[in-house]
Amino acid sequence: MRASFIILAICLGILDAHAQDVFAPMKDAIKTGNAKEVTKFFNGSVDMNLNGEASTYSKAQAEFVLRDFFKKFPASDFRIQHTGASKGGLQFALGKYASNTDNFDVVIRVKEVDGTYLIHEINFVKE
Repeated sequence: MRASFIILAICLGILDAHAQDVFAPMKDAIKTGNAKEVTKFFNGSVDMNLNGEASTYSKAQAEFVLRDFFKKFPASDFRIQHTGASKGGLQFALGKYASNTDNFDVVIRVKEVDGTYLIHEINFVKE
């Protein structure tokens, strides 16, 4: 029984390390507040909720919308606080985005597309 628990803990640690690796470049792009860099990680279309304005955008449209958001709320910090996966294997990250004026809870959901993890949903909700 104890061996099973140890194996499970090791596997969960490996999965969490993998999830951190998946989100690391996305985290860095968001932390700089550079919409062009962030959208490199977007799927062809992406569901976005930016402070209550929710819609589905093409990758090109999403870049403009995200650029406006970053202009209004310039990045001062972004940290991922938790990563995980759904039962279906969908990876997600929960984080905190800080601007000079406001703080936001962030949810990022990614799907694997042709061996690459791409953002299919991103939400910035003011605390």
